[in-house]
Amino acid sequence: MSERAALLKGIRVWLAFFVVCLVLSGVTAFPLVHELRWAGEVLRSLGAPDHLPGLMEWIERVRDGLDTADADHPFLLYGTDWLAFAHLVIAVAFLGPYRDPVRNVWVVEFGLIACAGVVPLALICGPIRGIPFWWSVIDMAFGVFGAVPLYVVRKKIKRLEALAEAAVPAGAAAPAP
Repeated sequence: MSERAALLKGIRVWLAFFVVCLVLSGVTAFPLVHELRWAGEVLRSLGAPDHLPGLMEWIERVRDGLDTADADHPFLLYGTDWLAFAHLVIAVAFLGPYRDPVRNVWVVEFGLIACAGVVPLALICGPIRGIPFWWSVIDMAFGVFGAVPLYVVRKKIKRLEALAEAAVPAGAAAPAP
């Protein structure tokens, strides 16, 4: 396998991994009420109230809030539907770099900026909304861990770009990827 083919394969594998995670993150934002009920049941069956009482209290508080919103103000949950939709739409944008990484490297850079933005959002909005700091750390981890595959992809795209430029004699047009 040529270096170019190996880079392209690596880029596509990392992008596919990132997109799958983004889609899963989005899809799980639709059934929040049911997920929190299920999470509470699972945590209770694992003995979380005895070992992680703070986590259990938080899960129950969030579940109670979602149950109330769902029963009395279901339109509030429409916001999480849009959150889920946004994840799915952003995932579609990564088809560009999957098809033509060099030309669409900006999408990967956009993703890195978005991942970096998760940290200040969690640090600013978390306390304003009464989110426990440890939960904000979990939220920030999504940005940090999301940036890892995108960083790897960007490095590979830059190597692919340099490889293509080195293969083109001065004054000649670059070959299509």
